[in-house]
Amino acid sequence: MAEVVIVRDAEAAGELAASVIEQVLRDKPDAVLGLATGSTPLTTYAALAARRPDLAAVRAFALDEYVGLPEGHPQSYRAVIAREAVAPLGLDPAKVRVPGDDGGPLAGAGDRYERAIAEAGGIDVQLLGIGRTGHIGFNEPGSSLASSTRIKTLTEQTRRDNARFFDSPAEVPKHCLTQGLGTILRSRRLILLAFGEAKADAVAGAVEGPVTASLPGSVIQLHPEVTVIVDEGAASRLANAEYYRFAWENRPDLG
Repeated sequence: MAEVVIVRDAEAAGELAASVIEQVLRDKPDAVLGLATGSTPLTTYAALAARRPDLAAVRAFALDEYVGLPEGHPQSYRAVIAREAVAPLGLDPAKVRVPGDDGGPLAGAGDRYERAIAEAGGIDVQLLGIGRTGHIGFNEPGSSLASSTRIKTLTEQTRRDNARFFDSPAEVPKHCLTQGLGTILRSRRLILLAFGEAKADAVAGAVEGPVTASLPGSVIQLHPEVTVIVDEGAASRLANAEYYRFAWENRPDLG
């Protein structure tokens, strides 16, 4: 079972997620981080940046990237990661990768990204959000639970949700490169964050529903070390919310 922590708001979630990442970095200063984009991880990046950790040796891999945006587009995930994670955290830009950023042909980009992750020793801690369709990364419903990094077509719901970042909905790309569900499961630790009632059904399905390709986020149930951090709105459909609160308040002291 995933460790589920219900917090008051996104800022409290960011502080907790930053604490988990900081502990990983204390144990392994050259850890490999998995970076997510969108609004969900911003409080985590802010909280981690405020702690001013030394990330000079850290390598990082982004979850996904749009296909078809012109180079330098401000909403490409390469630009977003540079703006929202690399600069605030003091990461070395040369050690941060985004799918498809190696200049090679689109065909085979997923395989090359998988090799790069493996050559780095694998991802130590992967940040995740979850979409209203239940997607993690850009693994839309129907994605294989064993999938690796590849090109995917985005659902119209996902494109509508992401349209707020673009000048018009028509500008949102229809395709992406994304780490697969199998890739995500190979990370040593997962932190999934979700905020607001709009995410409540997806969170409940991911944590308590059946493991199914129809709700890709449910694959986290197959991982041995997952922390799910949600606010009250995102937790509102969890059948076992009171148990999760009790378990967190009475977590064993392993020190």
